[in-house]
Amino acid sequence: MTAQVPEFRLGNVLATSFTGTLSERHGEPVERIPTPSRLVDWLAVYGLEVASCTPTELELARQLREALHAAMTAAAVEDALPASAVRVINERSAQGRAAAILTPDGHRQWRLGSGSGIEDALGVIAADAISIIAGERDGKLALCASPTCQAAFFDASQSRSRRWCDMNTCGNRQKKARFNANQRKRV
Repeated sequence: MTAQVPEFRLGNVLATSFTGTLSERHGEPVERIPTPSRLVDWLAVYGLEVASCTPTELELARQLREALHAAMTAAAVEDALPASAVRVINERSAQGRAAAILTPDGHRQWRLGSGSGIEDALGVIAADAISIIAGERDGKLALCASPTCQAAFFDASQSRSRRWCDMNTCGNRQKKARFNANQRKRV
């Protein structure tokens, strides 16, 4: 019997979705890319197809993920960015080879070349994070209000007042907990 791999938590923002491949950081952590093949699968969902991934490349990806988490968390609370995280993000961005292309509907997509590998895909993720952390996109970084999650997410809502990284998981879990607590008070 094989262990069931947790589903991906997908979002509209590449860099914050990538940090979400490790969720519940302040509770019981859930690793969503436990193997090199799962990283390949995750990248394919975002149009960053690569042929394969080695265990060493998976470790590079996880190193980037943790650097992104640290830098985005610091940016969300307006702290200084950790120098070590900035170094990792910049290294991954510089080592990637991808082209930004314009789609017919006016959006940007990334195109990896035919011989592209994990470093190229990680470069795209790092570049996306840089644009968010540098404030080049319309929105703001915020931290999930769930005490077990506290993931950094990009809030592009009109009011910039989102509380949850994902309403379908963290938001619903917190609302259900509040509802149950109120029900217990009434009994």
